[in-house]
Amino acid sequence: MEHYGKKRRFLSRAILVVTFVMLLSVFTIGASASSYATYTYSYEGYALQSPDAYVPERSVDSSYIGLETELSDVRDLEIDDEGNIYIVDASLNAVIVMDNYYKLKYMITEFTNEWGVVDSFNSPAGVFISEDYIYVCDTSNNRIVMFDRDGGYYKTIPKPTSSYFEEGNLYRPIACAVDNYGRIFVVSSTTYQGIIVMDDDASFMGFIGAQKVTISAWEIIWRNFQTDEQRESTAEYVSTEFNNITIDEDGFIYVTTSSIDEDTQQSAISSRSTSGDYAPVKKLNSAGNDVMSRTGFWPPSGEVSVSSSSTASITGASTIVDVAVGPEETWSIIDQKRSKVYTYDKWGNMLFIFGDTGDQLGNISKVAAIVYNGTDILLLDSSRNSFTVYRRTEYGDLLITALEHQNDRIYDLAVEDWTLILQRNSNFDSAYIGIGDALYRDGDYEEAMEYYSLAYDTEGYSDAFREVRSEWMSTWIWVIPIVIIVVCVAISRFFKYANKVNKETQLKVGRKSFKEEMLYAFHLIFHPFDGFWDLKHEQRGSVRAGIVYLVITIFAFFYQSVGTGYIFNPTQSSMSVFACVASVCVPLILFAVGNWCLTTLFDGEGSFKDIFIASTYSLLPLPMIIIPSTLLSNVLVDDEEGVMTLLVALGWIWTGILLFFGMMVTHDYSLLKNLTTILGTVVAMAFIIFVAVLFSSLVAQMVSFVSSIAVELSYRS
Repeated sequence: MEHYGKKRRFLSRAILVVTFVMLLSVFTIGASASSYATYTYSYEGYALQSPDAYVPERSVDSSYIGLETELSDVRDLEIDDEGNIYIVDASLNAVIVMDNYYKLKYMITEFTNEWGVVDSFNSPAGVFISEDYIYVCDTSNNRIVMFDRDGGYYKTIPKPTSSYFEEGNLYRPIACAVDNYGRIFVVSSTTYQGIIVMDDDASFMGFIGAQKVTISAWEIIWRNFQTDEQRESTAEYVSTEFNNITIDEDGFIYVTTSSIDEDTQQSAISSRSTSGDYAPVKKLNSAGNDVMSRTGFWPPSGEVSVSSSSTASITGASTIVDVAVGPEETWSIIDQKRSKVYTYDKWGNMLFIFGDTGDQLGNISKVAAIVYNGTDILLLDSSRNSFTVYRRTEYGDLLITALEHQNDRIYDLAVEDWTLILQRNSNFDSAYIGIGDALYRDGDYEEAMEYYSLAYDTEGYSDAFREVRSEWMSTWIWVIPIVIIVVCVAISRFFKYANKVNKETQLKVGRKSFKEEMLYAFHLIFHPFDGFWDLKHEQRGSVRAGIVYLVITIFAFFYQSVGTGYIFNPTQSSMSVFACVASVCVPLILFAVGNWCLTTLFDGEGSFKDIFIASTYSLLPLPMIIIPSTLLSNVLVDDEEGVMTLLVALGWIWTGILLFFGMMVTHDYSLLKNLTTILGTVVAMAFIIFVAVLFSSLVAQMVSFVSSIAVELSYRS
């Protein structure tokens, strides 16, 4: 019994120790875990959760730095090549310099200028550190002040003088960047012509990168009647200003703006625009041309899915206020509205999003600046006057390694890296694209197509398919002309046969056979005037044949929705049979009813039956072209889409012409009267839709009223 008691006490103590260790590990994990969700966006626009690429490590405030006076209005955050951190405080009129342990190194407040006068800043807003100098944007003093790397005063760069600056134009530098040639690129908060380019002697070199503005057609017309003074006073026509700038080691300039209209910005995202006209971030070359690659699913503009709900706490497009260049040509922008970081690769593919507002470690109240510090990211919080250090995780390291191997063209290792990433995050489309790129460059085109398709990368899929198609054509080159000849001969013989039957039918008296009625459409589409005349007066067509052509047209549209090649329908979306029936039959019936109602009042000679038959026979060019173009879509690549689009457009134009002249011949109208009637038919169709919607609404209200009475009576009984 004593032995049993000792054993029992030992087990109890062991269980307590194990429980304590488990609880300790849980608390440790909880303390180091991020206080936000990391995610990306899918091709369809859904947010997909991702492993954390960065986790918060510490918050650095005035006391941590070792300042005697607390920070009170931080504006900018920068880092130099030695790991020293620079903070600009507009209220203290100071630049605070820290070492790589985030401890105070020195401060720049007062300095003696070249005239021997003690000088100081006035609301500085930005700082840039080159290899030799520190450039401080002394905003309210309308100048840039240069210091050496030890904080010693070097020179003052005043406002550049040029006739390009409008008279009375205020110069307020808020951010700057300097390239390897000493050219200074300045963002002025009151300058809308673009980024100011000058040298350190204030010699003006020009403007680059002016933002495009939106002007409606009415505004363009109205401006032609305005005086010069009115045009100059119309502020909404001028370009928007930039708010921040940085430069990479290759001399490319990244600039951001938050002045773009939110609806315009979000419209560009929703339409997947690859243009930088209304983008909140651009990558400019030295000539000011936007060279940013936007080949990802969504334009690199911040948040993709923007809530418009009245209950949502944050709505509208992202407010981008800063950009930072990271390792392996990655770059990040920050959304001040949501306090989030959006990181992209050099092709514009979204890698990850993290950050949020709140009070926990890692949450930012109002993000104002971002900078990379080796493998860390630093975010400046202008509301709390502090910055937070985020450490890159193992998952983040793996991402950068994969991009490094891909950029260095070590494709075997890149495939291994992307595979490891997919094991941790199967929703990461960029990994599928990365593997596809590596396989493509290794010549494994068919397998590359599979990975591209998993990420809906139609551009990569098209490139791989082009190579597969070239290999197939080189192998079966002798088959292609044979197939073309056979198809052409078959089409030619069919039309000859149809022509023969139609000629024989001209001499036939009485009711025509179903075959003759069907084949007559192939004469009508090439000879509309005499074709529609005989269709009505010689009874060459029928309702049953018209219904068949209507069904064939419905089938053509259904086949188009399900049979279009992957490149032109990557999500494989399709219409239901019911939707295809409705999309064809409803407009056709509305047209026939509207045209019959209108022509009855204006001496039209065609009956409703004549209108229906002429309309359905006019549909024949659509299936004749849609079905072959859909087949063709399975062998075309993306830059050949114009061929398919041209064919489909030809089918619609052909049908429209037949329908127009069919109504003119059927009703025996002149050209002008027929045109007027067709326009009136369109109005009649809209009126019928309005009446139908109104009637259905009234019926729904009546049903709701009757059901409410029935429910009330059931409760009372």
